[in-house]
Amino acid sequence: MLILIAEDDELILKTIEHKLLKEGYEVILTRNGKDAIETIKKTEIDLIITDIMMPFASGIEILSAVKSSGKEIPVIMLSSMGQEEVVLNAFDLGASDFIVKPFSPNELMLRIKRFSVN
Repeated sequence: MLILIAEDDELILKTIEHKLLKEGYEVILTRNGKDAIETIKKTEIDLIITDIMMPFASGIEILSAVKSSGKEIPVIMLSSMGQEEVVLNAFDLGASDFIVKPFSPNELMLRIKRFSVN
């Protein structure tokens, strides 16, 4: 399973990468929304984990790009903003899941395993 991680916080990015690699997943890392959208266009991704607040393109824009492409890729949104409005907006746009930072890497793994096609 190939997972795209779009996160501009280097510590969170590396933490998620380490956990996913340890669990046997393949990962692609992007540090801004523009690079994430370009990667989605060129690569067959099985799952996306994206922060909402990203440079150049937000996680919401990444989600919109996935949905407008017609690809059926589950998207887990990450955000330190736990406001109900942001969560509802993400789900309205088709997010598969939403996790508020800070979060447990073990909780993230449980949520990822719901989408695993291994």
